[in-house]
Amino acid sequence: MLIRWLWLLFVVAITFMFVLLGRWVGDLLGVRLLGEDAGADMTYFQVGVILLFGLVGFLVALFLFRKLIVWLQHMEAVPLLDKLAAVVGVVAGLAIALLATVPFQALEYGLPVRIFASILGAILGVIFAMSAKEQLVYVFPGLAQLGISGAMDLPLGTKMLDTNIIIDGRIYDICATGFIEGPVCVPNFILQELRHIADSAEGLKRERGRRGLDVLNRLKQLKDMDVIIYHDPNPPREHMEVDARLVTLAARTGAAVVTNDYSVNRIASLEGVRVLNVNELAGAMRPTFLPGEDINVTVIKEGKEPGQGVGYLDDGTMVVVEKASHLVGHTLIVMVTSVLQTNAGKMLFAEVEGPAEEDAEGD
Repeated sequence: MLIRWLWLLFVVAITFMFVLLGRWVGDLLGVRLLGEDAGADMTYFQVGVILLFGLVGFLVALFLFRKLIVWLQHMEAVPLLDKLAAVVGVVAGLAIALLATVPFQALEYGLPVRIFASILGAILGVIFAMSAKEQLVYVFPGLAQLGISGAMDLPLGTKMLDTNIIIDGRIYDICATGFIEGPVCVPNFILQELRHIADSAEGLKRERGRRGLDVLNRLKQLKDMDVIIYHDPNPPREHMEVDARLVTLAARTGAAVVTNDYSVNRIASLEGVRVLNVNELAGAMRPTFLPGEDINVTVIKEGKEPGQGVGYLDDGTMVVVEKASHLVGHTLIVMVTSVLQTNAGKMLFAEVEGPAEEDAEGD
Protein backbone atom coordinates (compact mmCIF):
# COMPACT_ATOMS: atom_id res chain seq x y z
CA MET A 1 0.00 0.00 0.00
CA LEU A 2 2.86 2.39 0.83
CA ILE A 3 4.47 1.78 -2.56
CA ARG A 4 1.20 2.67 -4.29
CA TRP A 5 0.91 5.97 -2.43
CA LEU A 6 4.55 6.79 -3.16
CA TRP A 7 3.97 5.93 -6.81
CA LEU A 8 0.89 8.21 -6.93
CA LEU A 9 2.70 11.14 -5.27
CA PHE A 10 5.74 10.74 -7.51
CA VAL A 11 3.68 10.57 -10.73
CA VAL A 12 1.52 13.55 -9.72
CA ALA A 13 4.57 15.66 -8.82
CA ILE A 14 6.42 14.94 -12.06
CA THR A 15 3.29 15.40 -14.18
CA PHE A 16 2.48 18.69 -12.44
CA MET A 17 6.01 19.95 -13.08
CA PHE A 18 5.65 19.15 -16.79
CA VAL A 19 2.23 20.85 -16.84
CA LEU A 20 3.80 24.04 -15.46
CA LEU A 21 6.54 23.78 -18.03
CA GLY A 22 3.91 23.24 -20.74
CA ARG A 23 1.98 26.32 -19.62
CA TRP A 24 5.11 28.45 -19.89
CA VAL A 25 5.95 27.01 -23.33
CA GLY A 26 2.33 27.50 -24.46
CA ASP A 27 2.34 31.15 -23.41
CA LEU A 28 5.68 31.82 -25.04
CA LEU A 29 4.96 30.06 -28.34
CA GLY A 30 1.34 31.25 -28.48
CA VAL A 31 2.32 34.89 -28.39
CA ARG A 32 4.99 34.43 -31.04
CA LEU A 33 2.96 32.20 -33.38
CA LEU A 34 -0.59 33.57 -32.96
CA GLY A 35 -0.08 37.03 -31.53
CA GLU A 36 -1.43 38.55 -28.33
CA ASP A 37 -4.94 39.10 -29.75
CA ALA A 38 -5.59 35.50 -30.86
CA GLY A 39 -8.43 35.06 -28.38
CA ALA A 40 -9.97 31.55 -28.38
CA ASP A 41 -7.25 30.21 -30.65
CA MET A 42 -4.66 31.17 -28.05
CA THR A 43 -6.61 29.31 -25.33
CA TYR A 44 -6.96 26.16 -27.46
CA PHE A 45 -3.29 26.27 -28.35
CA GLN A 46 -2.22 26.66 -24.72
CA VAL A 47 -4.51 23.86 -23.54
CA GLY A 48 -3.14 21.57 -26.26
CA VAL A 49 0.46 22.28 -25.29
CA ILE A 50 -0.33 21.76 -21.59
CA LEU A 51 -2.04 18.42 -22.32
CA LEU A 52 0.89 17.32 -24.48
CA PHE A 53 3.44 18.18 -21.79
CA GLY A 54 1.23 16.56 -19.14
CA LEU A 55 1.12 13.30 -21.13
CA VAL A 56 4.88 13.37 -21.63
CA GLY A 57 5.36 14.05 -17.91
CA PHE A 58 3.12 11.13 -16.98
CA LEU A 59 5.10 8.72 -19.19
CA VAL A 60 8.41 10.07 -17.91
CA ALA A 61 7.19 9.66 -14.31
CA LEU A 62 6.29 6.00 -14.91
CA PHE A 63 9.72 5.33 -16.39
CA LEU A 64 11.60 7.21 -13.67
CA PHE A 65 9.70 5.49 -10.85
CA ARG A 66 10.79 2.04 -12.08
CA LYS A 67 14.36 3.24 -12.31
CA LEU A 68 14.05 4.78 -8.86
CA ILE A 69 12.96 1.47 -7.30
CA VAL A 70 15.95 -0.33 -8.85
CA TRP A 71 18.25 2.45 -7.70
CA LEU A 72 16.92 2.28 -4.14
CA GLN A 73 17.55 -1.47 -4.06
CA HIS A 74 21.18 -0.85 -5.00
CA MET A 75 21.42 1.92 -2.41
CA GLU A 76 21.02 -0.63 0.41
CA ALA A 77 24.63 -1.72 -0.11
CA VAL A 78 26.02 1.85 -0.25
CA PRO A 79 27.92 2.93 2.89
CA LEU A 80 26.36 5.61 5.07
CA LEU A 81 29.28 7.97 4.39
CA ASP A 82 28.49 7.91 0.67
CA LYS A 83 24.81 8.56 1.34
CA LEU A 84 25.60 11.52 3.60
CA ALA A 85 27.99 12.94 1.00
CA ALA A 86 25.28 12.68 -1.65
CA VAL A 87 22.70 14.44 0.57
CA VAL A 88 25.15 17.24 1.38
CA GLY A 89 25.97 17.59 -2.31
CA VAL A 90 22.29 17.85 -3.29
CA VAL A 91 21.51 20.44 -0.58
CA ALA A 92 24.58 22.53 -1.36
CA GLY A 93 24.01 22.31 -5.12
CA LEU A 94 20.35 23.35 -4.84
CA ALA A 95 21.16 26.23 -2.51
CA ILE A 96 23.86 27.61 -4.80
CA ALA A 97 21.68 27.19 -7.91
CA LEU A 98 18.66 28.96 -6.35
CA LEU A 99 20.78 31.83 -5.04
CA ALA A 100 22.54 32.24 -8.39
CA THR A 101 19.24 32.40 -10.31
CA VAL A 102 17.50 34.98 -8.09
CA PRO A 103 17.98 37.71 -10.76
CA PHE A 104 16.00 35.58 -13.24
CA GLN A 105 12.99 35.26 -10.92
CA ALA A 106 11.19 38.32 -12.26
CA LEU A 107 11.63 37.36 -15.93
CA GLU A 108 8.97 35.46 -17.85
CA TYR A 109 11.33 32.55 -18.44
CA GLY A 110 12.69 32.64 -14.89
CA LEU A 111 10.89 29.45 -13.70
CA PRO A 112 12.40 27.11 -16.36
CA VAL A 113 15.81 28.66 -15.80
CA ARG A 114 15.61 28.03 -12.06
CA ILE A 115 14.35 24.46 -12.57
CA PHE A 116 17.19 23.67 -14.99
CA ALA A 117 19.76 25.33 -12.72
CA SER A 118 18.46 23.38 -9.69
CA ILE A 119 18.78 20.04 -11.50
CA LEU A 120 22.24 20.89 -12.78
CA GLY A 121 23.32 22.20 -9.35
CA ALA A 122 22.13 19.03 -7.58
CA ILE A 123 24.03 16.81 -10.04
CA LEU A 124 27.23 18.85 -9.81
CA GLY A 125 26.89 19.01 -6.02
CA VAL A 126 26.71 15.22 -5.71
CA ILE A 127 29.68 14.79 -8.05
CA PHE A 128 31.76 17.27 -6.08
CA ALA A 129 30.78 15.83 -2.69
CA MET A 130 31.58 12.27 -3.75
CA SER A 131 34.92 13.30 -5.26
CA ALA A 132 35.88 15.23 -2.10
CA LYS A 133 34.79 12.42 0.23
CA GLU A 134 38.17 10.66 0.28
CA GLN A 135 40.01 13.94 1.00
CA LEU A 136 37.63 14.71 3.88
CA VAL A 137 38.25 11.25 5.34
CA TYR A 138 42.01 11.86 5.23
CA VAL A 139 41.61 15.24 6.97
CA PHE A 140 38.96 14.02 9.44
CA PRO A 141 39.63 10.27 10.04
CA GLY A 142 36.63 10.09 12.35
CA LEU A 143 34.32 10.38 9.32
CA ALA A 144 35.49 6.95 8.18
CA GLN A 145 33.67 5.44 11.13
CA LEU A 146 30.30 6.68 9.85
CA GLY A 147 28.18 3.78 8.80
CA ILE A 148 30.28 1.26 10.67
CA SER A 149 27.94 -0.39 13.14
CA GLY A 150 27.27 -3.86 14.43
CA ALA A 151 25.19 -4.52 11.31
CA MET A 152 28.13 -3.56 9.06
CA ASP A 153 30.61 -5.87 10.79
CA LEU A 154 31.13 -9.18 9.04
CA PRO A 155 29.60 -12.13 10.92
CA LEU A 156 31.77 -14.83 12.41
CA GLY A 157 32.72 -17.52 9.92
CA THR A 158 32.60 -15.20 6.89
CA LYS A 159 34.46 -16.51 3.84
CA MET A 160 36.02 -13.81 1.65
CA LEU A 161 36.44 -14.68 -2.06
CA ASP A 162 39.27 -13.49 -4.27
CA THR A 163 39.06 -12.84 -8.01
CA ASN A 164 40.62 -16.12 -9.13
CA ILE A 165 38.32 -18.37 -7.12
CA ILE A 166 35.26 -16.57 -8.51
CA ILE A 167 36.44 -16.93 -12.10
CA ASP A 168 37.41 -20.56 -11.43
CA GLY A 169 33.75 -21.39 -10.80
CA ARG A 170 34.23 -24.38 -8.49
CA ILE A 171 33.22 -22.26 -5.51
CA TYR A 172 29.61 -22.39 -6.72
CA ASP A 173 29.59 -26.21 -6.70
CA ILE A 174 31.18 -26.27 -3.24
CA CYS A 175 28.64 -23.80 -1.85
CA ALA A 176 25.75 -25.66 -3.51
CA THR A 177 26.69 -28.83 -1.64
CA GLY A 178 26.54 -26.99 1.70
CA PHE A 179 30.18 -27.55 2.70
CA ILE A 180 30.80 -23.79 3.07
CA GLU A 181 29.34 -22.56 6.36
CA GLY A 182 28.65 -18.92 7.11
CA PRO A 183 28.14 -16.03 4.69
CA VAL A 184 30.27 -15.48 1.59
CA CYS A 185 31.79 -12.01 1.23
CA VAL A 186 32.88 -10.27 -1.98
CA PRO A 187 34.70 -6.96 -1.34
CA ASN A 188 33.66 -4.09 -3.60
CA PHE A 189 37.17 -3.76 -5.10
CA ILE A 190 37.06 -7.44 -6.13
CA LEU A 191 33.72 -6.77 -7.84
CA GLN A 192 35.21 -3.73 -9.57
CA GLU A 193 38.15 -5.82 -10.80
CA LEU A 194 35.74 -8.43 -12.20
CA ARG A 195 33.81 -5.70 -14.02
CA HIS A 196 37.06 -4.28 -15.38
CA ILE A 197 38.09 -7.71 -16.65
CA ALA A 198 34.64 -8.26 -18.18
CA ASP A 199 35.01 -4.97 -20.13
CA SER A 200 38.50 -5.84 -21.40
CA ALA A 201 39.27 -5.55 -25.10
CA GLU A 202 40.92 -9.00 -25.03
CA GLY A 203 38.44 -11.74 -25.88
CA LEU A 204 39.76 -14.39 -23.49
CA LYS A 205 40.11 -11.94 -20.61
CA ARG A 206 36.63 -10.60 -21.25
CA GLU A 207 35.13 -14.09 -21.19
CA ARG A 208 36.86 -14.82 -17.87
CA GLY A 209 35.42 -11.67 -16.34
CA ARG A 210 31.91 -12.42 -17.57
CA ARG A 211 32.20 -15.95 -16.24
CA GLY A 212 33.14 -14.57 -12.82
CA LEU A 213 30.13 -12.23 -12.78
CA ASP A 214 27.89 -15.12 -13.81
CA VAL A 215 29.25 -17.26 -10.97
CA LEU A 216 28.48 -14.45 -8.51
CA ASN A 217 24.91 -14.14 -9.80
CA ARG A 218 24.42 -17.89 -9.42
CA LEU A 219 25.83 -17.77 -5.88
CA LYS A 220 23.34 -15.05 -4.92
CA GLN A 221 20.50 -17.24 -6.16
CA LEU A 222 21.36 -20.11 -3.80
CA LYS A 223 18.63 -20.28 -1.15
CA ASP A 224 20.82 -21.17 1.82
CA MET A 225 23.78 -18.97 0.88
CA ASP A 226 24.17 -15.39 2.09
CA VAL A 227 26.35 -13.35 -0.29
CA ILE A 228 27.59 -10.00 1.06
CA ILE A 229 29.00 -7.22 -1.15
CA TYR A 230 31.25 -5.50 1.39
CA HIS A 231 32.34 -1.88 0.96
CA ASP A 232 35.66 -1.25 2.68
CA PRO A 233 35.09 1.69 5.08
CA ASN A 234 38.86 2.32 5.33
CA PRO A 235 40.29 2.23 1.80
CA PRO A 236 44.09 2.45 1.54
CA ARG A 237 45.53 5.92 1.05
CA GLU A 238 47.97 4.74 -1.59
CA HIS A 239 47.75 2.17 -4.35
CA MET A 240 47.77 -1.41 -3.10
CA GLU A 241 47.60 -4.64 -5.08
CA VAL A 242 44.20 -6.30 -4.99
CA ASP A 243 45.55 -9.50 -3.41
CA ALA A 244 47.36 -7.63 -0.63
CA ARG A 245 44.32 -5.43 -0.01
CA LEU A 246 42.10 -8.52 0.21
CA VAL A 247 44.34 -10.15 2.80
CA THR A 248 44.58 -6.90 4.78
CA LEU A 249 40.79 -6.56 4.81
CA ALA A 250 40.38 -10.20 5.87
CA ALA A 251 42.85 -9.72 8.71
CA ARG A 252 41.00 -6.59 9.88
CA THR A 253 37.54 -8.17 9.77
CA GLY A 254 38.50 -11.67 10.97
CA ALA A 255 37.27 -13.35 7.78
CA ALA A 256 38.83 -16.38 6.09
CA VAL A 257 40.08 -16.14 2.49
CA VAL A 258 38.91 -18.67 -0.09
CA THR A 259 41.30 -18.91 -3.02
CA ASN A 260 43.05 -21.16 -5.50
CA ASP A 261 45.97 -18.76 -6.00
CA TYR A 262 49.29 -19.81 -4.50
CA SER A 263 50.48 -16.19 -4.06
CA VAL A 264 47.33 -15.23 -2.13
CA ASN A 265 47.81 -18.36 -0.01
CA ARG A 266 51.37 -17.34 0.85
CA ILE A 267 50.47 -13.70 1.65
CA ALA A 268 47.58 -14.78 3.86
CA SER A 269 49.74 -17.29 5.70
CA LEU A 270 52.33 -14.61 6.44
CA GLU A 271 49.62 -12.26 7.72
CA GLY A 272 48.12 -14.97 9.93
CA VAL A 273 44.86 -15.07 7.97
CA ARG A 274 43.01 -18.37 7.69
CA VAL A 275 43.05 -19.68 4.11
CA LEU A 276 40.75 -22.20 2.41
CA ASN A 277 42.55 -23.34 -0.73
CA VAL A 278 40.30 -25.12 -3.19
CA ASN A 279 43.26 -26.85 -4.83
CA GLU A 280 44.25 -28.33 -1.47
CA LEU A 281 40.64 -29.44 -1.00
CA ALA A 282 40.68 -31.14 -4.40
CA GLY A 283 43.91 -32.91 -3.45
CA ALA A 284 42.49 -34.05 -0.15
CA MET A 285 39.44 -35.49 -1.91
CA ARG A 286 41.53 -37.80 -4.07
CA PRO A 287 41.08 -41.46 -3.11
CA THR A 288 43.67 -42.99 -0.80
CA PHE A 289 45.45 -46.16 -1.90
CA LEU A 290 47.40 -48.39 0.45
CA PRO A 291 50.23 -50.76 -0.50
CA GLY A 292 48.78 -54.12 -1.53
CA GLU A 293 45.58 -52.74 -3.14
CA ASP A 294 44.75 -53.58 -6.74
CA ILE A 295 43.69 -50.90 -9.22
CA ASN A 296 43.07 -50.68 -12.96
CA VAL A 297 45.31 -48.35 -14.96
CA THR A 298 46.07 -47.82 -18.64
CA VAL A 299 49.76 -47.47 -19.48
CA ILE A 300 50.08 -44.49 -21.83
CA LYS A 301 53.83 -43.97 -22.05
CA GLU A 302 57.23 -45.23 -20.92
CA GLY A 303 58.69 -43.93 -17.66
CA LYS A 304 62.02 -42.24 -17.03
CA GLU A 305 63.65 -45.37 -15.67
CA PRO A 306 64.20 -48.45 -17.86
CA GLY A 307 61.26 -50.84 -17.88
CA GLN A 308 58.79 -48.42 -16.27
CA GLY A 309 55.39 -47.59 -17.69
CA VAL A 310 53.30 -44.56 -16.69
CA GLY A 311 49.53 -44.21 -16.43
CA TYR A 312 47.05 -41.86 -14.76
CA LEU A 313 43.92 -42.38 -12.72
CA ASP A 314 40.72 -40.43 -13.37
CA ASP A 315 41.63 -37.81 -10.74
CA GLY A 316 45.04 -37.20 -12.34
CA THR A 317 47.13 -39.29 -9.93
CA MET A 318 50.28 -40.61 -11.64
CA VAL A 319 50.90 -44.36 -11.46
CA VAL A 320 54.39 -45.67 -12.20
CA VAL A 321 54.23 -49.38 -13.13
CA GLU A 322 57.41 -51.43 -12.94
CA LYS A 323 58.29 -53.72 -15.89
CA ALA A 324 55.47 -52.32 -18.03
CA SER A 325 57.30 -50.27 -20.67
CA HIS A 326 56.38 -52.86 -23.34
CA LEU A 327 52.67 -52.69 -22.36
CA VAL A 328 51.99 -49.12 -23.52
CA GLY A 329 48.35 -48.85 -24.59
CA HIS A 330 47.20 -51.79 -22.44
CA THR A 331 44.87 -51.60 -19.43
CA LEU A 332 46.33 -53.58 -16.53
CA ILE A 333 45.49 -54.71 -13.04
CA VAL A 334 48.36 -53.47 -10.88
CA MET A 335 49.15 -53.81 -7.20
CA VAL A 336 50.23 -50.67 -5.33
CA THR A 337 53.65 -51.12 -3.76
CA SER A 338 54.28 -47.63 -2.35
CA VAL A 339 52.81 -44.11 -2.22
CA LEU A 340 54.90 -40.96 -2.63
CA GLN A 341 53.53 -37.54 -1.58
CA THR A 342 54.83 -34.65 -3.73
CA ASN A 343 54.04 -30.94 -4.05
CA ALA A 344 51.97 -31.74 -7.14
CA GLY A 345 50.03 -34.50 -5.38
CA LYS A 346 50.38 -38.22 -4.77
CA MET A 347 52.37 -40.60 -6.96
CA LEU A 348 51.76 -44.35 -6.86
CA PHE A 349 54.30 -47.09 -7.62
CA ALA A 350 52.87 -50.44 -8.64
CA GLU A 351 53.64 -53.85 -10.11
CA VAL A 352 51.75 -55.70 -12.83
CA GLU A 353 49.24 -58.25 -11.59
CA GLY A 354 47.72 -59.06 -14.97
CA PRO A 355 45.66 -57.63 -17.81
CA ALA A 356 42.28 -56.07 -17.03
CA GLU A 357 39.19 -58.01 -18.16
CA GLU A 358 38.36 -55.68 -21.03
CA ASP A 359 41.98 -55.70 -22.18
CA ALA A 360 42.13 -59.45 -21.99
CA GLU A 361 38.97 -59.76 -24.07
CA GLY A 362 40.44 -57.40 -26.65
CA ASP A 363 43.57 -59.54 -26.91
